[in-house]
Amino acid sequence: MKIVLYLFTSILYAQILTDLAPGKRQKGYRVWVYFDKKDQRKIVDLDPSSIKRREKHNIHTATKYDYLIKDAYIDAIKDVGVEIKNQSRWLNAVSVIADLEQIILIEKFTFVKKVSPIYQHKKKKPAQSHQSINQNRNLNYGNSQNQIEQINCHIPHIAGYFGQGVRVLYLDTGYELNHEAYDSLNLIAEYDFINDDQNTANENAQEIIDDQDDHGTICLSVMAGYAPGNLIGPAFKSEYLLAKTEIMAEEIQQEEDNYVAALEWGEALGADIACASLGYLDWYTYNDLDGNTAATTIAVDIASNLGVLCVNSAGNEGDDPWYYIITPADADSVISVGAVLQNGEIANFSSRGPTYDGRIKPEVCALGASTYCIRSNTENSYRTASGTSFSAPLVAGAAAVILSANPEWTNMQVREALLMTASNSNAPDNTYGYGIINTWDAINYQHTVSLGDNYFIPNEVRVNKAFPNPFNPFISIVIEPISNTSKLNTSIYDMNGKLVKVLYNDKTKANTLITLIWDSLGYPSGIYFIYTNWSGGSDLQKVTLLK
Repeated sequence: MKIVLYLFTSILYAQILTDLAPGKRQKGYRVWVYFDKKDQRKIVDLDPSSIKRREKHNIHTATKYDYLIKDAYIDAIKDVGVEIKNQSRWLNAVSVIADLEQIILIEKFTFVKKVSPIYQHKKKKPAQSHQSINQNRNLNYGNSQNQIEQINCHIPHIAGYFGQGVRVLYLDTGYELNHEAYDSLNLIAEYDFINDDQNTANENAQEIIDDQDDHGTICLSVMAGYAPGNLIGPAFKSEYLLAKTEIMAEEIQQEEDNYVAALEWGEALGADIACASLGYLDWYTYNDLDGNTAATTIAVDIASNLGVLCVNSAGNEGDDPWYYIITPADADSVISVGAVLQNGEIANFSSRGPTYDGRIKPEVCALGASTYCIRSNTENSYRTASGTSFSAPLVAGAAAVILSANPEWTNMQVREALLMTASNSNAPDNTYGYGIINTWDAINYQHTVSLGDNYFIPNEVRVNKAFPNPFNPFISIVIEPISNTSKLNTSIYDMNGKLVKVLYNDKTKANTLITLIWDSLGYPSGIYFIYTNWSGGSDLQKVTLLK
């Protein structure tokens, strides 16, 4: 029976591995090895920023994703003679390079649940235009103004929100940071998951020939660049973790496992947002786009469960026979991003939905046609480029700005705000999703609150919406006491919970209108809260002072 089984396995892998011919960078085949159990005695070390983010999401203890792979399993795999490339505690798996005989030996281990191939394919270069730009405009945003204004991110900038206090993980091909737009980049850490070191720029002759770090360098600039008069990204004051995960050679082993490893690395270091202009397609069928199949898709959902907001390009397949999105844009919790033209129309190349299980994709859109960015391997030159690779960092940057304005929000609250304030939110479809995002409206979005059975809605006082909102310098609020109230208090607080001003603190009489006006002269732009409380109830409103 064993002889028959091994023969069958050999035949099976002979068929599967015809699509897995070893690439020029490796000898053997790259596969995932999944294990049955984890080491319940060892957990990953988390950065304080990660612990803080998790606590905001009510995660106060170690999760099943924090337990490490058993050392005995890893040692046994190594003893077979294979090269271990990455370890994933989330998937409880390792990726290895092995020959057919080694794969068969690995399958014999009782603790191995399954072995899955990691396919290779000819990499399709993203669509890019290389247009020279007239830079004689005297505007602060320079030629990036259009892409910032289309997503209404210039108003939050005026209000003082630039992504500060938010940590972003960026996954791409590599990063060359000698350009002037990166002079003020707040780089926390970087890691090369291809060469296993901390240098994310080009490292060897092959990488230089393949222009390895070009794609990551220019995509990052759309989000994080800061060169007044030329280019300003939405989140130029965020903190950044840079992961080099994707090989740009023509014939490559697709690095899905590098993507997974980078997500785990970034989550442990406290990333609030993860952005990737990457995706995988060639070895999947439409049936696989169900939100539960691809390793990267599963990893994105795990990261989301741990409080990370994940943003990914929808793909550039819209005018190809495939037409649909790519993985991990099919994940349930991801924000997949399509590309629009400057006039708001969808770009022909932007991938469409739905997922196999019928969910709307993409979620949102931003400028992805002639998006302004830096020119890599220069110190001060700029260009335009096209693809969903460039719309995704605009959305991720907007999300960082929203978190700056609303640091108490969870990742899913930011996601909800982006979707529900986008241009097509009333009639989402599988071309635009919920539409072009509106950063300012998202900042001021009022989340729906589910009321529990014991929630008491008082009827003694009616508090009307403060107006105008946003305002400068005056804002009014009308309060209608329905019955006599022993005491009513209305006060203004800033984002840090500090009392700014008391507008009213006295008794009230039934059916008497109280009109309160706050003159904000002398107060800085930003988010404030109008808090009204009385015996039996309270009201809290968020308002924005914009100078």
